[in-house]
Parts: sequence; structure tokens; C-alpha cells
Amino acid sequence: MKKIITIIIAALPLFIFCQNKYLLIGTYTSGKSEGIYVYKFNTKTGDNSFLSLAKTSNPSYLAVAPNKKMVYAVNENADSTMHTIGGNISAFSFKNGKLTEVNKKPSGGKHPCYVAVDKTGKWVFAGNYTSGTIGLLKTKKDGSLAELQQTIQLTGSGPNKERQLSPHVHTTFLTADNKNLLVSDLGTDKLMTYNFNAAKGSLLPSKTNTVTPGGGPRHLDIHPNDKYVYLVLEMTGEIVAYKKFGTANLQEIQTISAQPPYIRTSNISGADIHISPDGNFLYSSNRGNANTIAIFSINKNTGLLTPAGQQPTAGLKPRNFNFSPGGDFLLVANQESSNIVIFKVDKKKGLLTDTGKKIDVPNPVCIKWIE
Repeated sequence: MKKIITIIIAALPLFIFCQNKYLLIGTYTSGKSEGIYVYKFNTKTGDNSFLSLAKTSNPSYLAVAPNKKMVYAVNENADSTMHTIGGNISAFSFKNGKLTEVNKKPSGGKHPCYVAVDKTGKWVFAGNYTSGTIGLLKTKKDGSLAELQQTIQLTGSGPNKERQLSPHVHTTFLTADNKNLLVSDLGTDKLMTYNFNAAKGSLLPSKTNTVTPGGGPRHLDIHPNDKYVYLVLEMTGEIVAYKKFGTANLQEIQTISAQPPYIRTSNISGADIHISPDGNFLYSSNRGNANTIAIFSINKNTGLLTPAGQQPTAGLKPRNFNFSPGGDFLLVANQESSNIVIFKVDKKKGLLTDTGKKIDVPNPVCIKWIE
């Protein structure tokens, strides 16, 4: 008996360590925020505590390198903010819950709003919203950033004269096989696929899908079975589902509203989209007058979505959100109310329950994890 107790006591610190993960929060620094906030988060209880702050300008989107030792952040700036002529990508080393800036390089355009890292950790992709450009940067052996390898300027416009006079890249999403980059362009109502050559560090256009005119493609996610792609349209608040053929071909199979019935015709603003780790449910955030998370069940045989519920976010302007490692909690970043609300996930029904636990952070807009 004493031996068993000794083993349990010895294993307890490891068990607790496995429950505690690092939560990284990107923000807008136009208000009280100063940069990227790092918290310790218990994935079984939802308890959390502040660890550190890395000061940097407008880190509105983050990407964690495969080795978990580097983090890349956009500096969503341009000449209008008096920070730089264009935007930057900043590289940070990560150790013991602390981010340390290594260097920063131009993102290849104005107001970068999305950043991604390829599976090798050698390449970083930047989506520049205002200039409508894609930037491809190479990393050095220490994880720092080298100069831009390639910049792609998109062209075109959309029917909404207030929002779509020019291209606006909103997502640079890499496929699981590391062979294709999916790029959503809010300004031209297009979802584009680029072939990515990781050996050379080059992007070549492959295929373009168009959406409802005036839809405004924003964020996307790929189903864990790699058969379906889901895209949220910011300006119509809809979800477009695609069946994925091979590595690059997408066939639209469904368009469905993510808005609550009472909000469908006024102040619509779709934001983020994520699929549950088990692939059974899809979630999408609604800003505007809705302030909800739309919940859909997913038919894994067809990819089609069925509405399952609407969860108020207990805050204003829910932008980014993300599952905790293991999928027990969903954390929602409410930008305008400056809080992150922690919801418990019903994995059988997909529904969310407010735990009553919140993290107060100024202008939170991005949630990432280091496990």
C-alpha cells in the first residue's frame, strides 16, 4: 500500500503539469492593452493565472511554431497609425511562460491581420488586409525572421463600394499536408488556393472559388477528416461548406446562415470559425447586434451543417475564440468588453455553458495555446 501511495504522490506533479497549458492572448493596443498576454490555464478546471506580458504594437493575430519555442505575431499597422510604412511580423522566443522578442520584419503590406507557420517551421505566411497582399517570409535556424521571400499582390473588387473597392486578404491557412495555402479575400469575394513548395519557398496560384457577391470571406477551418472546408462570410454572416477533392479542388455543397433569426437583416458581422477537435460540431462567432456563438452539428458523411444552437457570449464583439487543449472548454475573446469568457463544452450535444470564469484583458482578439 505504501508503495502505491508513493507512486501516486510522485506522479501527481506530472499530472498537474499535464493539465496546465500556456494561453497566449493577442490584442489591439489602441486602448489599454500593451501587447501579448500569457496565462497559465488548467484544462480540466478552467482556472487560470497571469504569467507575463510581451509589449508589442497591435498583435492582433498569433501563430505558434511547430517546435513550440517560437511565436510569430502580426503588428497590424500601416502608415496611418504612425508606427511604420507598412505592417510587420514579430518573432518571439518562448520559454517558461515568457515571450522575448527576437526580431521583426516587414509583412509585405499594410495592416497584416493573419499569420501562419508551415509544418517545417521554416516559412511564415502573412495576410495583409489593407494592401491586399500575401507575404512569405523565411525563418533562420534560431527561429528569427529573414527578409521577405515572396510578395503576391491580389487584384479586383467587389460590389460593396464601402468595403470592397480593393482586395483585402483576411486568412492565410495552410492545409495539413503542407502543400497548399488557402487565402480568403474579403474585398473580392474569393477563396483562393495556392500551391506551396516548401523546398523552394514559393507560392503559385492553383484554383479560385467565388462566394455570394458582397459576402466578404473572412476566416476558415478544415475538418479533421480533411474532407471538408468551412468558410465564414463576414458581411452576410453565412457559412459556406466545401467538399475537398485531393489537395486543391473545392466544391461548394452548402451555404447556411450563422445568424440568430432575430438579427439576420441588421448589423451583421461574422468573425471566426472553428471545428471541435472530434469533428462533430462547428462554431462561428457573430459580432454586430448578435454577440453570439452559432453552433452547428456536422454530418461527417456529407459535410452538411445543421443548426444546433446560439450561445450569447456574455460580452461585446466576440472576435476570435478557441478550444482549450482536449476540447473541454471554449474561450471567447470579446473585443469591446475586454474579457475572455470561458464556456464548458457539452461534447455530446455541442452546446456551451458559461462557467462564470472570465479573464479580463484589454481588447482581446486572438487566442492561441502552447501545450
